[in-house]
Amino acid sequence: IQLARCLEAARQRSRRLEQDGRQAREQLARAEGERAALEVKLKHARNQVEVEMKKRHRAEAELEKQERKLQLVFESLMREPWGSGALSGEQRSVLCALAGRRLGASLAPGRRSSAVDESCQSLLSHSDISYDRTEDDVVRS
Repeated sequence: IQLARCLEAARQRSRRLEQDGRQAREQLARAEGERAALEVKLKHARNQVEVEMKKRHRAEAELEKQERKLQLVFESLMREPWGSGALSGEQRSVLCALAGRRLGASLAPGRRSSAVDESCQSLLSHSDISYDRTEDDVVRS
């Protein structure tokens, strides 16, 4: 009778362990599915960041190009002797004031748009985001 009780207790423990193992496998499968979905989202986010960064660089290059053109026009207006009524003293002072504000420091090489906060650059850089698969290797072994 004692042997039968021990065998019954062992059978019940075995059944509980099998159920726990089944539940753990199901939970693992759900977690792996979620991880895979998150990896896809991360990949899309990285691609989107890369696309937006390329757009930003193109826009900044275009801005610098337009500012150089504007600077040339300004210099041309300020240097050319236009004759008697081309630019009044007031018009010259307005142009100088505008040039001081907008064009004065804006043509520095490599300048970035002041409208963009550069402090978040490292947060958006896709090269800073990495996924370490060593944890996967430990779990699977």
